[in-house]
Amino acid sequence: MGNTKYSKVYRIIHWAIAVSFLLLLVTIFLRLTWMNKYNVADIIQAYLSGTDQVLSQEQLIDLAKNIRQPMWSWHIYIGYVLVGLFSIRLILPAFGHMKIQNPLDKTLTTKMKFQKWTYIIFYFCVIVSLVTGLIIVLGPKELKKSMEEIHVLSIYYLIAFIGIHLAGVLIAEFTNQKGIISSIVSGSKNDK
Repeated sequence: MGNTKYSKVYRIIHWAIAVSFLLLLVTIFLRLTWMNKYNVADIIQAYLSGTDQVLSQEQLIDLAKNIRQPMWSWHIYIGYVLVGLFSIRLILPAFGHMKIQNPLDKTLTTKMKFQKWTYIIFYFCVIVSLVTGLIIVLGPKELKKSMEEIHVLSIYYLIAFIGIHLAGVLIAEFTNQKGIISSIVSGSKNDK
């Protein structure tokens, strides 16, 4: 395989987007597990059972939502950062950086076409997630519920893409593209 060299712009955008996605996944994971509103409500209820204070289930859920709100605010802030980063990612090809390659190119191997289509599908899913997220936060309230239903699906494609991406990188590193990992980290390929 040819020498792969990633520019500084490419590496910065790549890793900024990767870190943003990981931080978004952390907030989603916390919301679905330990910081789930029902779990937090149960913790509050258990604490209150040792006192003479009583809250209704609705009050407990409202209190739990208030406790976890700062974490969810971070999800929204990171989403805004990702909108900016992804916008830059989609604009960069016009300036000769981070080109989006055509998966329909007849000179590509089946493996390369699969890679290109994976990225195209991933970019489409990211755009849908970002748009629905923006509509949830900034759009009309009557669209919020339907947008949330679509937005929640983001976790599935994101986890699938991360798995496919990491597997592909490791396979490439240990087969025909040795040094690809050091190249995306340092910008130059280590041919040893």
